[in-house]
Amino acid sequence: MVDPILPQSRIDDMQRHGWWQNKTLLEYFEAALRERPEAIAVVDLRTATGVKNSLSFAALNDKATRIALALVHYGIGKQDVVSFQLPNWWEFVAVNIACLKIGAVSNPLMPIFRQRELSYMVDFAESKVMIIPSVFRGFDHEAMLAELRPQLPKLQHVFVVGGTGDNNFEQALIDPPWEDQMDADQIFAERAPAANDVIELMYTSGTTGTPKGVMHASNALGFSIRTFIERIHMTDDDVMYMGSPLAHQTGFLYGLWISIAAKTKLVLQDQWQADTAWRLIDEEQATCTMGATPFLADLTHSPVAARHNSKRFRLFICGGAPVPRNLAQEAAERLQIDLMTVWGMTECGVITSTLLDDPPQKTFQTDGIIYPGCALRLVDEHDNEVPPGTEGRVLQQSPSSFLGYLKRPEAYGRYDGDYFDTGDLAKLDHDGYIRITGRSKDIIIRGGENIPIVEIENVLYEHPATIDVAVVAMPDERLGELGCCFITLQPGRRLSFEDMKEFLSERKVAKSYWPEHLEIIAEMPRTASGKIQKFQLREMAKTVRDN
Repeated sequence: MVDPILPQSRIDDMQRHGWWQNKTLLEYFEAALRERPEAIAVVDLRTATGVKNSLSFAALNDKATRIALALVHYGIGKQDVVSFQLPNWWEFVAVNIACLKIGAVSNPLMPIFRQRELSYMVDFAESKVMIIPSVFRGFDHEAMLAELRPQLPKLQHVFVVGGTGDNNFEQALIDPPWEDQMDADQIFAERAPAANDVIELMYTSGTTGTPKGVMHASNALGFSIRTFIERIHMTDDDVMYMGSPLAHQTGFLYGLWISIAAKTKLVLQDQWQADTAWRLIDEEQATCTMGATPFLADLTHSPVAARHNSKRFRLFICGGAPVPRNLAQEAAERLQIDLMTVWGMTECGVITSTLLDDPPQKTFQTDGIIYPGCALRLVDEHDNEVPPGTEGRVLQQSPSSFLGYLKRPEAYGRYDGDYFDTGDLAKLDHDGYIRITGRSKDIIIRGGENIPIVEIENVLYEHPATIDVAVVAMPDERLGELGCCFITLQPGRRLSFEDMKEFLSERKVAKSYWPEHLEIIAEMPRTASGKIQKFQLREMAKTVRDN
């Protein structure tokens, strides 16, 4: 079902230069298990109960083994997709490792997704199994999946963490002694994924508003992991704290997998709250974390920062949204930590970052320098390269690049030496450091999360009061960007901000996608050909925010 785009020419090129090591993510975990079986692998804090769970690498392996065998029992084959919409709990980590053991494809889904997003994503992936929490942050995920099941003909099983029925996660997957009924060694040997097999399917929102399933294999992800560990000078003495969702590539790669590869502890928080984060960082002696701008801002301005900021906490890696220069400087000075800024995307992971010994002007005013083995080109509208200091569209080529979009080969140019168009705009300085300046693609990045503008616009176009709808980015100090919705109305009709929210709620749109502001205008600014001029609306949104 997953059909990667991976010509032999790319494999040969990556191996010839040593960027791909033909090592699977499962091998990274097995190395940690061999060398540090009793070391703590993962700690999670359940905000709703205050309960903290800790698992060693050996205990995590035991649970992952049971889950893997259970998935085989329930009909999961090699390269089948397993979807899981789990918070930052140990179950997420165990399910991911279980999928690796049997060659299944992990499809992490953000806990914020609701009926509209999930009905498309799970159906498009042809997922056979879905694993969810019963209730998280007051939302009944179990009831939602019960409502969606008739729309998902390929979905055979739903297992519920914290559920009370026969499909309870622990009772159905972990408690049965599957190893007494099945030859685990033979099953795992037969199903072990190769280094170029698709092992991860991560959805990202694009300019069309339709989520795209990004396919990744171990060789590409392994390059991301190794180069990142080298850049941040990570060792097994480090402890990674992660408040970003594991179902986002930030948490998945730069929380979960760099911790496993470094054979060290991962500390998880399931609901973001800066004061709680500081206490957890202090209790677990965390040394580093990665997150989008809001996480950095909240930690910097938390009233408990001084009390819980230990000398071991050394590094914040910031990416996912533009980092305001004054915030970067304030955070570094107030928290007395190193700050690294990074740039990347789901399709290729992080491929630029500042260096730990960079001078302040690089750390605070750029998004870093390219990783070894990667390449960038900045081009104008005619695809000609632009000189340093001139804004251009960012094209990238890297060993960490994805293997195409699920069922959409036309959306990704085949690897023949061509670069991938990221849709971002940037400038390069004379030292090769990049600064992201904007995006040519039509999305909003709210707190590091892509908001699919076209999807929201299409929903609001269905409202009987609307004529035209346009959603644009509005600058915000904490989250980077918010959504500002401009609407023109049918004669004699009214539409309030509350009306808009109610309509989006009725259409089952994830709340985090809702615009934070509504402006009713008489007419849209348009080009001569009739296209809405969103750059003018973005300027209007800045004025709205200032007022």
